[in-house]
Amino acid sequence: MRIKCCGITRPEDARYAEACGADAIGVVVFSPMSKRSVTLDQAREIFDAVGPFTTTVAVSHSTSPEDLEKMLALHMDAIQISHPFIFPEKPAAKVIRVIGRNDPIPADCNAIIIDESHGSGKNFDLSHAHSVVQRSALPVILAGGLTTENVADAIRQVHPYAVDVASGIETAPGIKDHKKIAAFIAAARKSVP
Repeated sequence: MRIKCCGITRPEDARYAEACGADAIGVVVFSPMSKRSVTLDQAREIFDAVGPFTTTVAVSHSTSPEDLEKMLALHMDAIQISHPFIFPEKPAAKVIRVIGRNDPIPADCNAIIIDESHGSGKNFDLSHAHSVVQRSALPVILAGGLTTENVADAIRQVHPYAVDVASGIETAPGIKDHKKIAAFIAAARKSVP
């Protein structure tokens, strides 16, 4: 099972998540309503803290094309966006589009993330998530309310390509708990034979 630790605000948390086996780290930018949003300089420092085999993902709820351009200038591996930006040409990073319960499955991206939580810890409807996995030709990432206690069951029910966790590994928004990171990754890995 692939795992993204999201809402990383400190380089030491990115390094620890990577050491525990996280496949990707997510950094929130251009999202002033999020307590996890960091500056571009902080994002660059966090991305530079991990090795070349850990996927770096810039996450944003911005609707501004200028913010998108600045985000792409970070040269991360992927962008995770909730706004339906249209790309006139293929972007330099892979595109992960966020969808909620009533959203259509987009085709103009590399993966979709099912999330109505946006880092708030609100659980997603697992039966709907499973339906999206069955209908999508794209990799589907499950997010929303995942914790060490429920991730294995969510994986068994939904069969996602990957899981994404933020609040489930924190002591406070943006402050990651290293014991929770290790426990979450272990629980997610044990869920698949």
